[in-house]
Amino acid sequence: MESGKKNMLRAAALMLSAAAIFSFSGCFGGDTGANKVVFVSHTEATDYTGKMVDVIKAHLDGQGVELDFQNANRDANLQIDMMNEAIAAKPAAIVLLPVDAQALVQSVEKANEANIPVIVASRDLSGGKFAMVKSDERQAGNLQGEYMAKHLPPNSTVVYLMGESGQSSTEERWLGFKEACLDKRPDIKLLARVDGAWNEAEGFKYMTLWLQLFPKINAVVAANDTMALGALQAVKSSGRLPGTLITGVDAKDAALKAVGAGEMALTVKQDPVKAGEAIDQLLDSALKGNIPTDNIKVPFAAVTRDNLAEFK
Repeated sequence: MESGKKNMLRAAALMLSAAAIFSFSGCFGGDTGANKVVFVSHTEATDYTGKMVDVIKAHLDGQGVELDFQNANRDANLQIDMMNEAIAAKPAAIVLLPVDAQALVQSVEKANEANIPVIVASRDLSGGKFAMVKSDERQAGNLQGEYMAKHLPPNSTVVYLMGESGQSSTEERWLGFKEACLDKRPDIKLLARVDGAWNEAEGFKYMTLWLQLFPKINAVVAANDTMALGALQAVKSSGRLPGTLITGVDAKDAALKAVGAGEMALTVKQDPVKAGEAIDQLLDSALKGNIPTDNIKVPFAAVTRDNLAEFK
């Protein structure tokens, strides 16, 4: 009987110990609280997002603060779960790149109730209280449109690859291009415009179709470099690259190489380093116990073969 009681007590102690370990480590691992900033991203830490994360991480490392990166892989429900876990961990701040402008509002409101500063970067959010670091998306389209309006010959034809439907950046980049090019050059004809979902495979697919449908395409305008590079592959495969101006947005390494090789005419740089530095400023305020609500704009820049050396 005495032996059975000892075994029960030992089992209870082990359960309490395990619970304590789980409670301490949390879902994110390592320290929690003021020693941590959680970065909840819509996608992996590569290209633009990766460079921004590198700037933030280096800054926080210098202050002994951990950056915990979470990738929702474009899944809004998963990102909501990640936000709930982040809020439970009570970090010094949350940096959010929302998958969906509306779906993440309640999560941000929960963070507001918990007095956790939220910094939204690069993408729009429809509600809640937060600081914002973002570029003027219409400016990106304006820069593409201005280039095409200046360089396309009379009576040219254009195809346009949009980002994901419903996103404000998709609409703003399109409107920026339209007002700077199509509205000012009525001789330029838009042959087709389609949702390319920011995806290289979609860019390749639609460009392959358009090359079969249209005997003359003078320009391909894509709302990001990923789609532009997919379209570039199709144009090169068809042997119709000479005389075709291709432009994208983001200044990805592959796009910069294509600009240098004369295969893309233009990419528009959304500066991840400057965005990261702006987020660092807001995080410094958060780490001092403040809840920043600033709205910081990071300007775009047009990159062509003429000024490429400035952006390498």
